[in-house]
Amino acid sequence: MNRMNTLLIQCRKIYKFVLPVVIFLLTTFCYAGEADSTAKKANGPNIILILADDLGFGDLGVYGSVKNQTPYLDQMALKGLKLTNFYAYPVCSPSRAALLTGCNPVRVNVPKVLAPEGPAWTHDRFNRGLNPSELTIAELLKQRNYAAACVGKWHLGDDDRVLPLSQGFDEYFGLPYSNDMTPDNNILWPDLPLLSNQKVVEYNPDQTNLTQRFTEVSLDFIERNKSRPFFLYLAHAMPHVPLSVSRQFAGKSQHGIYSDVITEMDASVGRIMKKLEALNILDNTLIIFTSDNGPWLEFGSHAGSAGPFREGKSTSFEGGVRVPFIAYWERGIKCNSSSHQVSSLEDILPTIAEVTVTKLPERKIDGRSIFPLFRGGRIKDKPFYVFLNGQPQAVRLGPWKLHLPHKYKHVSYQDGERTEVQTLKSDLALYNIQDDPEEQYNLAEMYPEKTVAMRQMILDYNKQLNKEIRPALSW
Repeated sequence: MNRMNTLLIQCRKIYKFVLPVVIFLLTTFCYAGEADSTAKKANGPNIILILADDLGFGDLGVYGSVKNQTPYLDQMALKGLKLTNFYAYPVCSPSRAALLTGCNPVRVNVPKVLAPEGPAWTHDRFNRGLNPSELTIAELLKQRNYAAACVGKWHLGDDDRVLPLSQGFDEYFGLPYSNDMTPDNNILWPDLPLLSNQKVVEYNPDQTNLTQRFTEVSLDFIERNKSRPFFLYLAHAMPHVPLSVSRQFAGKSQHGIYSDVITEMDASVGRIMKKLEALNILDNTLIIFTSDNGPWLEFGSHAGSAGPFREGKSTSFEGGVRVPFIAYWERGIKCNSSSHQVSSLEDILPTIAEVTVTKLPERKIDGRSIFPLFRGGRIKDKPFYVFLNGQPQAVRLGPWKLHLPHKYKHVSYQDGERTEVQTLKSDLALYNIQDDPEEQYNLAEMYPEKTVAMRQMILDYNKQLNKEIRPALSW
C-alpha cells in the first residue's frame, strides 16, 4: 500500500511537470499555425482579374445560356462563388475606372467613354484620362510587393501619362482603347496601336489573334512571377464588336461567331487555371471574372444576351448594368456558393484590400469589401447609383430600383445582324427587382413614399458627389 501511495505521488509530480509542457507545446503549435496563416495571407494570394467587354448576363452556361459552351467558367462557379446581383456601369471607360479605383466614375471624372480624336462625338472625350494621382488596385498591391501586369484593353486614356505604367503596373501589353476605333470602321479614327509597355508593337493588329496573344502574354507573366505574389489584370477586347476569333475556334461552337468568341474566351480561362495548377499555385490564387457592361444589342447576332433582363449596353436598365461575377479561390471561398445581394465593380478594390491585408486609399472611395460573401456570409445593403454620361439615372437598394426620368435607346427590331433602334423615354419609375427583374411594372404610384425617398436619395448623392469630383488628367 505504501508503495502504491509513493507511486501515485510520483505520478502526480510527473503530471504536474508534463501537463504545462504539453499545454505550452500545443499552444505554441496553435500560434505557429496562426502565424503561418497570417504570413501566407500577408504574402498572398495571387490576384487574377479577368474582364470581358460587352459580355451579357445570359452569355455563360452557369447563368443560363444554352447556346454558349463555357465549361471552365462553369467549373469556376461550381468550385467558387457566383453573384446574381452584380453591377457594372452602362458603358466601358466608367466601368473600368470604377473597377480599378473603387470609386463612382463621376468621382474620378471619367463619366463618359474615352476615345482618341476621331468622329464628332469624341470632341470632349480625347486628350484626357484617369488621373495617375488616383490609387489603383495595382498601386494598392505595391504595398505588399506584388508584381503587376495589365494585359488587353485599357480605355482610360491613351497618353503615356495615363497608361498602365503610370497607374501602378510594371508591365502592359494591349490596346489603349476599343477594338472598333480603327480606320476600317471610320476613316476619322487614327491607326489602332498594339502596345508593349509604352512602345507600339504594330498598328491595326490582326484581331483574330488578340485573345490568344493576350492569353500567351498572361501565361508568361504568371510563369515569371510564380515565386512571388502577383496581380494580373486581363481585360479582353472581346466580345466587343468587331467580333474576331482565331482559326482554332472558328465554327467550333456551331452557333455563330459570337458563341465562338465566348468559347475561345472560356478556353483562355481554362489555360490560365491549368498553368496555375502546373505551378502548384492555383490553391492560393484568387480569380475574378466579370464584364464591363451588358450586351450591345444594336449588333444583332453579333451581340450577346442580357438573359431575362430589359435592354442592354448604354442603358441603366438591368440588361445594361447587371453582369456575371464569378470568383474562385480554393483557400478562401466556400465551394459552390452564391449570393443574391447587391454589389458592384466599385467593391472589387476594397475586397482585394481586405483579402491581401492592404491599407485602403486615404482618398474617399465608394465601394466596400464584399469578402463576407466569399465565406457564405452577408453584407449590409447599400445603394448602388447608376450614372450614364455623368448623369444620375437610377438607384438600386435591396429589392427596389428607382429610375429618374431619362431617354434611352431601345432595340425595337432584331433579325440576324439587322436592327432598328428607337429613342424612348422612361418616366419616374419604381420597380421591385426581386419580384419583377424585367422592370415591367412601375409601382411608383402604389408606393409614393418609397418613390419620394429613393428619388431624394439619388439627388442628394449626386449633389454631394459633384462637390467631391476629383480632376482627370488632361493634355
